[in-house]
Amino acid sequence: MAGRLPLEGITVVAVEQAVAAPFCTSRLADAGARVIKIERPEGDFARGYDAVAAGQSSYFVWLNRGKESVVIDLAGDEGRTAFAALVAEADILVQNLKPGALARLGFGPEALRERHPRLIVCSISGYGDTGPMAERKAYDMLIQAESGLASVTGGPEAPARVGTSIVDIATGATAHAAILEALIGRATSGEGADIRVSMFDVMADWLTVPLLHHEGGKSPKRLGLAHPSIAPYGVFETRDGKPMLLSIQSDREWAVLASRFLGDAALASDQRFATNMQRVANREATDRLVADAFARLTEDQAHDKLAAADVAFASVNDMAALAAHPHLRRIAVDTPAGQVSYPAPAPIVNGEDRCYGPVPALGGAQ
Repeated sequence: MAGRLPLEGITVVAVEQAVAAPFCTSRLADAGARVIKIERPEGDFARGYDAVAAGQSSYFVWLNRGKESVVIDLAGDEGRTAFAALVAEADILVQNLKPGALARLGFGPEALRERHPRLIVCSISGYGDTGPMAERKAYDMLIQAESGLASVTGGPEAPARVGTSIVDIATGATAHAAILEALIGRATSGEGADIRVSMFDVMADWLTVPLLHHEGGKSPKRLGLAHPSIAPYGVFETRDGKPMLLSIQSDREWAVLASRFLGDAALASDQRFATNMQRVANREATDRLVADAFARLTEDQAHDKLAAADVAFASVNDMAALAAHPHLRRIAVDTPAGQVSYPAPAPIVNGEDRCYGPVPALGGAQ
């Protein structure tokens, strides 16, 4: 039998839609918090993103398990009264409306914290509350472009988007961590918090390494599935045409690869290849040596040889391969249209068998 979850007894009111805020609050719900999702009469627009999960949106089914849906029209007096009553009983308010929108309705973070000192308010936005772009609308791919993430993603021919909603997910995870910090702080001080998280700030933080490379005079180039500052670290094709991704992280690992996979231990001390910086400077020659070795082997032979040498590598898979992957853990979640199976949340707490709540219909409690 599952024990008490860490956030049982915590109530979260979420004025949210799309991905970033729902990602954050879904994790709070997983940990036992009661999450009351406030939806407009037409619902969270993410409900209409697609219809691939038993006729429902994959985004919505993924990010709204374990929540209650309450329909409130905040534009009307009745809706604002109902919302005020919910917030008065809440521990946490998460919202990703346009900056200033809640304040114009009388529910700005400062005012709420004055009325409810223990309340933790987390506001998620595109560009924050101040600055030249604070009023601009922001979505995941827009921030991928504006932050420069797309400039370091893809191959040499053109920038590319990361294939998942990476900005939204990163922002939701950042907000989740900040809220948990605030809960710990409140336990000792009795005071809540006013947290502001912007998508642009999160992605700028995550782009620190390529930014420092640029400011250090070595602007990163798009290399597809190769690493800009480590070699060999890229995709190589086996004799039977299978792509495999190899990663050598240290000079010690290079020595192992040279002797046990490339068949030439002397490469470990060759001045063209002995250190990572030398291998990067001679990337073309380095990659040619590795490519020649892969071309002599089938996928199974390369797999066995690399595994025996304890060298880091991976298959270059697609979604069909992930769906059948032997390492994939899944959960099954109830939805208004039946159960949907998808990947399990990453954290595993030993000794705790978690259950995940159902996805609510519009205006439906668990």
